[in-house]
Amino acid sequence: MLDTIDRRMLHLLQEDGRITNQDLSEKVGLSPTPCLRRLKRLEETGVIKGYSAIVDPKAYGLPFSVFVSVRLSQQNTEQIAEFEKAVENWPEVAECYLMTGSQDYLLRVLTDGIEGYERFLKQKMTRLKCVQSVESNFALATIKKRVGLPPL
Repeated sequence: MLDTIDRRMLHLLQEDGRITNQDLSEKVGLSPTPCLRRLKRLEETGVIKGYSAIVDPKAYGLPFSVFVSVRLSQQNTEQIAEFEKAVENWPEVAECYLMTGSQDYLLRVLTDGIEGYERFLKQKMTRLKCVQSVESNFALATIKKRVGLPPL
């Protein structure tokens, strides 16, 4: 169970993952030792999954975000497992969600351009026999993208 101090720590860490324990403890009103103990507990219990740098996809060379809706030919255990195993191994797929509604999955695919996305479709996605249909929507601009969770 998270208390107010835990949530405040998480909020601050999402804003600045490189904050020092000293600064974090001051901002949440704890001394450094109890703050560090709480931080370790949040890590050990899996509330904090890890730390990473947020890299600009355009600067990295992957300026195209494509949202891909996928429908499987059948929603049975074998086809679901085949599709999910394939997606796990495709580095172009930044996110994949199992969906309700008319489509089975929604993917966010990052590529270097139209040609890169075409290669992804031809060499990977359409080679899966379990895929019945694919619908692609290209993002024109990112209006809002939140990395951290909203405060409660």
